[in-house]
Amino acid sequence: MIALGAAGCASNSRQEQEQGYIAGQNAILKEQQDQQNASVTVLGTVQNQHVPWVQGLTLSQAIATANYLGTEAPTKITITRNGETATIDAKMLFQGAVVPLEAGDVIELQQ
Repeated sequence: MIALGAAGCASNSRQEQEQGYIAGQNAILKEQQDQQNASVTVLGTVQNQHVPWVQGLTLSQAIATANYLGTEAPTKITITRNGETATIDAKMLFQGAVVPLEAGDVIELQQ
């Protein structure tokens, strides 16, 4: 009887390990898919509102990729991330400031 109980525990433990392994693999696959489908949105006078997100994407790169079409340079840039908003003076970008972006960010360019 003790051997059966121990075997049952080992079996449950093995099942739990397998389930944990499968859950971990599924989480990795989902993260990879999310990264492949990830983008940032650029609002304003741009040709491409949806810019594919890649690791290391900066605000300047996103604006260039979106192909800004305004007749004047934007003066104010707003970034919304996870419901929080930050405003950036566009002059900072012209002076070489690097602003990293995350997947899902929404950028609004204002003149």
